Amino acid sequence: MKYIMNFLKGVAIGLATLVPGVSGGTMAVILGVYDDLIHAIGSFFEDSKKHAVLLLELGAGAFTALLLFSKLIEAALKNYHFPMSFLFIGVICGGVPVLYKKSRQQERKRNDIIFLIIGFVLVLAMTVEPSATTALATAKGAVSIVFLFIAGIVIAVALILPGISGSFMLLTLGLYQITLRAINERNIPFLIPIGFGAIVGTLATTKAIEKLLQKYPGKTYMLILGFVIGSLIPVFPGMPRGINILTSIMAFIIGFAFIFWLGKKEIT
Repeated sequence: MKYIMNFLKGVAIGLATLVPGVSGGTMAVILGVYDDLIHAIGSFFEDSKKHAVLLLELGAGAFTALLLFSKLIEAALKNYHFPMSFLFIGVICGGVPVLYKKSRQQERKRNDIIFLIIGFVLVLAMTVEPSATTALATAKGAVSIVFLFIAGIVIAVALILPGISGSFMLLTLGLYQITLRAINERNIPFLIPIGFGAIVGTLATTKAIEKLLQKYPGKTYMLILGFVIGSLIPVFPGMPRGINILTSIMAFIIGFAFIFWLGKKEIT
Protein backbone atom coordinates (compact mmCIF):
# COMPACT_ATOMS: atom_id res chain seq x y z
CA MET A 1 0.00 0.00 0.00
CA LYS A 2 2.90 2.33 0.76
CA TYR A 3 4.21 2.13 -2.80
CA ILE A 4 0.79 3.23 -4.12
CA MET A 5 0.82 6.24 -1.78
CA ASN A 6 4.35 7.12 -2.90
CA PHE A 7 3.28 6.80 -6.55
CA LEU A 8 0.33 9.17 -5.93
CA LYS A 9 2.61 11.59 -4.11
CA GLY A 10 4.91 11.43 -7.13
CA VAL A 11 1.93 12.33 -9.35
CA ALA A 12 1.22 15.36 -7.15
CA ILE A 13 4.89 16.42 -7.29
CA GLY A 14 4.90 15.99 -11.08
CA LEU A 15 1.75 18.11 -11.42
CA ALA A 16 3.29 20.81 -9.23
CA THR A 17 6.42 20.77 -11.40
CA LEU A 18 4.31 21.51 -14.48
CA VAL A 19 2.73 24.61 -13.00
CA PRO A 20 4.62 27.95 -13.11
CA GLY A 21 5.09 29.30 -9.60
CA VAL A 22 4.27 26.01 -7.86
CA SER A 23 7.30 24.15 -6.53
CA GLY A 24 7.64 20.38 -6.76
CA GLY A 25 10.01 20.63 -3.79
CA THR A 26 7.38 22.48 -1.77
CA MET A 27 4.82 19.83 -2.68
CA ALA A 28 7.27 17.16 -1.47
CA VAL A 29 7.59 19.02 1.86
CA ILE A 30 3.81 19.28 2.18
CA LEU A 31 3.40 15.57 1.42
CA GLY A 32 6.03 14.62 3.98
CA VAL A 33 8.53 12.99 1.58
CA TYR A 34 11.04 15.82 1.01
CA ASP A 35 13.63 14.84 3.63
CA ASP A 36 13.53 11.19 2.51
CA LEU A 37 13.79 12.23 -1.14
CA ILE A 38 16.80 14.48 -0.56
CA HIS A 39 18.51 11.81 1.54
CA ALA A 40 17.80 9.11 -1.07
CA ILE A 41 19.46 11.17 -3.82
CA GLY A 42 22.32 12.60 -1.76
CA SER A 43 23.20 9.31 -0.01
CA PHE A 44 22.08 6.87 -2.69
CA PHE A 45 25.01 4.42 -2.41
CA GLU A 46 24.73 4.11 1.37
CA ASP A 47 21.61 1.96 0.90
CA SER A 48 21.06 1.81 -2.85
CA LYS A 49 18.28 -0.79 -2.77
CA LYS A 50 16.11 1.10 -0.30
CA HIS A 51 16.74 4.48 -1.92
CA ALA A 52 16.16 3.11 -5.44
CA VAL A 53 12.71 1.82 -4.45
CA LEU A 54 11.63 5.22 -3.10
CA LEU A 55 13.02 7.08 -6.12
CA LEU A 56 11.34 4.68 -8.55
CA GLU A 57 7.97 4.99 -6.79
CA LEU A 58 8.05 8.79 -6.70
CA GLY A 59 9.71 9.07 -10.12
CA ALA A 60 7.13 6.82 -11.80
CA GLY A 61 4.32 8.97 -10.41
CA ALA A 62 6.00 12.22 -11.48
CA PHE A 63 6.74 10.88 -14.97
CA THR A 64 3.14 9.69 -15.33
CA ALA A 65 1.88 13.18 -14.39
CA LEU A 66 4.19 14.81 -16.96
CA LEU A 67 2.91 12.55 -19.74
CA LEU A 68 -0.79 12.62 -18.85
CA PHE A 69 -1.33 16.21 -17.73
CA SER A 70 1.11 18.41 -19.67
CA LYS A 71 -1.29 18.82 -22.60
CA LEU A 72 -4.27 19.37 -20.27
CA ILE A 73 -2.47 22.10 -18.32
CA GLU A 74 -1.28 23.75 -21.53
CA ALA A 75 -4.87 23.87 -22.83
CA ALA A 76 -6.28 25.05 -19.48
CA LEU A 77 -3.76 27.89 -19.24
CA LYS A 78 -4.69 28.98 -22.75
CA ASN A 79 -8.48 28.75 -22.41
CA TYR A 80 -9.00 29.58 -18.72
CA HIS A 81 -6.11 31.91 -18.00
CA PHE A 82 -7.51 33.82 -15.00
CA PRO A 83 -9.05 30.88 -13.07
CA MET A 84 -5.94 28.75 -13.61
CA SER A 85 -3.63 31.58 -12.55
CA PHE A 86 -5.63 32.16 -9.37
CA LEU A 87 -5.71 28.42 -8.72
CA PHE A 88 -1.89 28.48 -8.81
CA ILE A 89 -1.81 31.54 -6.55
CA GLY A 90 -4.09 29.72 -4.11
CA VAL A 91 -1.75 26.72 -4.16
CA ILE A 92 1.26 28.95 -3.47
CA CYS A 93 -0.52 30.81 -0.65
CA GLY A 94 -1.69 27.51 0.82
CA GLY A 95 1.93 26.40 1.07
CA VAL A 96 3.06 29.55 2.95
CA PRO A 97 1.65 28.51 6.37
CA VAL A 98 3.14 25.03 5.85
CA LEU A 99 6.63 26.38 5.22
CA TYR A 100 6.35 28.94 8.01
CA LYS A 101 5.35 26.22 10.47
CA LYS A 102 8.23 24.10 9.19
CA SER A 103 10.65 26.96 9.86
CA ARG A 104 9.29 27.43 13.39
CA GLN A 105 10.00 23.78 14.17
CA GLN A 106 13.70 24.62 13.92
CA GLU A 107 15.80 26.82 16.23
CA ARG A 108 15.44 30.24 14.66
CA LYS A 109 17.09 33.57 15.43
CA ARG A 110 15.48 36.98 15.10
CA ASN A 111 17.71 38.06 12.19
CA ASP A 112 16.63 35.04 10.11
CA ILE A 113 13.97 37.36 8.63
CA ILE A 114 16.80 38.79 6.52
CA PHE A 115 16.95 35.50 4.62
CA LEU A 116 13.23 35.77 3.81
CA ILE A 117 13.90 39.20 2.29
CA ILE A 118 16.90 37.86 0.34
CA GLY A 119 14.79 35.01 -1.09
CA PHE A 120 12.03 37.45 -2.07
CA VAL A 121 14.46 39.78 -3.85
CA LEU A 122 16.25 36.94 -5.66
CA VAL A 123 13.00 35.65 -7.18
CA LEU A 124 12.12 39.12 -8.44
CA ALA A 125 15.62 39.50 -9.89
CA MET A 126 15.08 36.35 -11.96
CA THR A 127 12.12 37.85 -13.85
CA VAL A 128 14.23 39.19 -16.70
CA GLU A 129 13.39 39.53 -20.37
CA PRO A 130 13.52 35.94 -21.68
CA SER A 131 13.54 36.50 -25.46
CA ALA A 132 17.31 35.99 -25.84
CA THR A 133 17.28 32.63 -24.06
CA THR A 134 14.29 31.49 -26.12
CA ALA A 135 16.27 32.17 -29.31
CA LEU A 136 19.24 30.17 -27.97
CA ALA A 137 17.04 27.20 -27.03
CA THR A 138 15.36 27.01 -30.42
CA ALA A 139 18.56 27.44 -32.43
CA LYS A 140 20.02 24.43 -34.20
CA GLY A 141 23.34 22.73 -33.49
CA ALA A 142 25.80 22.51 -30.62
CA VAL A 143 25.02 25.97 -29.20
CA SER A 144 21.43 24.98 -28.49
CA ILE A 145 22.47 21.63 -26.97
CA VAL A 146 25.00 23.26 -24.61
CA PHE A 147 22.53 25.97 -23.62
CA LEU A 148 19.76 23.46 -22.89
CA PHE A 149 22.18 21.34 -20.83
CA ILE A 150 23.16 24.40 -18.74
CA ALA A 151 19.48 25.38 -18.43
CA GLY A 152 18.75 21.87 -17.15
CA ILE A 153 21.37 22.30 -14.41
CA VAL A 154 19.83 25.63 -13.36
CA ILE A 155 16.33 24.14 -13.35
CA ALA A 156 17.54 21.20 -11.23
CA VAL A 157 18.22 23.57 -8.33
CA ALA A 158 14.60 24.73 -8.57
CA LEU A 159 13.37 21.14 -8.70
CA ILE A 160 15.26 20.21 -5.54
CA LEU A 161 14.93 23.36 -3.42
CA PRO A 162 11.44 23.87 -1.94
CA GLY A 163 9.90 27.22 -2.78
CA ILE A 164 11.54 27.65 -6.19
CA SER A 165 9.32 26.32 -8.95
CA GLY A 166 11.00 24.43 -11.79
CA SER A 167 8.27 25.64 -14.14
CA PHE A 168 8.68 29.20 -12.88
CA MET A 169 12.41 28.93 -13.62
CA LEU A 170 11.53 27.73 -17.12
CA LEU A 171 9.14 30.69 -17.43
CA THR A 172 11.78 33.23 -16.38
CA LEU A 173 14.28 31.64 -18.78
CA GLY A 174 11.73 31.88 -21.60
CA LEU A 175 11.58 28.09 -21.94
CA TYR A 176 8.23 27.16 -20.35
CA GLN A 177 5.96 27.13 -23.43
CA ILE A 178 8.49 25.48 -25.73
CA THR A 179 9.38 22.84 -23.11
CA LEU A 180 5.70 22.05 -22.50
CA ARG A 181 5.22 21.76 -26.27
CA ALA A 182 8.31 19.55 -26.53
CA ILE A 183 6.85 17.16 -23.91
CA ASN A 184 3.49 17.06 -25.69
CA GLU A 185 5.10 16.51 -29.10
CA ARG A 186 7.77 14.08 -27.75
CA ASN A 187 10.54 16.32 -29.10
CA ILE A 188 13.42 14.06 -28.01
CA PRO A 189 16.33 16.19 -29.41
CA PHE A 190 15.12 19.09 -27.25
CA LEU A 191 14.32 17.04 -24.14
CA ILE A 192 17.53 14.94 -23.96
CA PRO A 193 20.06 17.77 -23.26
CA ILE A 194 17.77 19.58 -20.80
CA GLY A 195 17.02 16.23 -19.10
CA PHE A 196 20.72 15.33 -18.77
CA GLY A 197 21.41 18.80 -17.39
CA ALA A 198 18.65 18.33 -14.81
CA ILE A 199 20.14 14.98 -13.73
CA VAL A 200 23.66 16.42 -13.39
CA GLY A 201 22.36 19.46 -11.54
CA THR A 202 20.31 17.33 -9.17
CA LEU A 203 23.24 15.09 -8.28
CA ALA A 204 25.56 18.08 -7.85
CA THR A 205 23.29 20.18 -5.62
CA THR A 206 21.30 17.70 -3.52
CA LYS A 207 24.05 16.98 -0.98
CA ALA A 208 24.74 20.68 -0.48
CA ILE A 209 21.06 21.46 0.08
CA GLU A 210 20.71 18.54 2.50
CA LYS A 211 23.65 19.88 4.55
CA LEU A 212 22.19 23.41 4.58
CA LEU A 213 18.86 22.09 5.85
CA GLN A 214 20.66 20.11 8.55
CA LYS A 215 23.11 22.82 9.64
CA TYR A 216 21.04 26.00 9.11
CA PRO A 217 17.39 24.83 8.99
CA GLY A 218 15.81 28.08 10.24
CA LYS A 219 17.72 30.30 7.81
CA THR A 220 17.19 27.88 4.91
CA TYR A 221 13.43 27.62 5.41
CA MET A 222 13.11 31.40 5.75
CA LEU A 223 15.01 31.76 2.46
CA ILE A 224 12.62 29.23 0.90
CA LEU A 225 9.64 31.17 2.28
CA GLY A 226 11.01 34.29 0.62
CA PHE A 227 11.22 32.43 -2.68
CA VAL A 228 7.60 31.31 -2.34
CA ILE A 229 6.23 34.76 -1.47
CA GLY A 230 8.27 36.36 -4.24
CA SER A 231 6.91 33.93 -6.82
CA LEU A 232 3.38 35.32 -6.28
CA ILE A 233 4.19 38.55 -8.11
CA PRO A 234 5.15 37.15 -11.54
CA VAL A 235 2.31 34.60 -11.38
CA PHE A 236 -0.35 37.29 -10.71
CA PRO A 237 -2.21 37.82 -14.04
CA GLY A 238 -3.90 41.13 -13.14
CA MET A 239 -7.44 41.73 -11.93
CA PRO A 240 -10.10 39.57 -13.60
CA ARG A 241 -13.36 41.01 -14.93
CA GLY A 242 -16.91 39.78 -15.37
CA ILE A 243 -17.56 36.11 -14.67
CA ASN A 244 -13.82 35.58 -14.28
CA ILE A 245 -14.00 37.35 -10.91
CA LEU A 246 -16.22 34.62 -9.44
CA THR A 247 -14.38 31.70 -11.07
CA SER A 248 -11.01 33.12 -10.04
CA ILE A 249 -12.10 33.51 -6.40
CA MET A 250 -13.43 29.94 -6.38
CA ALA A 251 -10.24 28.63 -7.97
CA PHE A 252 -8.11 30.48 -5.40
CA ILE A 253 -10.13 29.04 -2.51
CA ILE A 254 -9.91 25.50 -3.91
CA GLY A 255 -6.14 25.73 -4.44
CA PHE A 256 -5.50 27.27 -1.02
CA ALA A 257 -7.80 24.90 0.89
CA PHE A 258 -6.40 21.76 -0.75
CA ILE A 259 -2.74 22.59 -0.12
CA PHE A 260 -3.43 23.93 3.37
CA TRP A 261 -5.31 20.70 4.19
CA LEU A 262 -2.46 18.56 2.88
CA GLY A 263 0.07 20.58 4.84
CA LYS A 264 -1.95 20.38 8.04
CA LYS A 265 -2.28 16.64 7.53
CA GLU A 266 1.42 15.99 6.87
CA ILE A 267 3.31 18.55 9.00
CA THR A 268 2.50 18.48 12.68
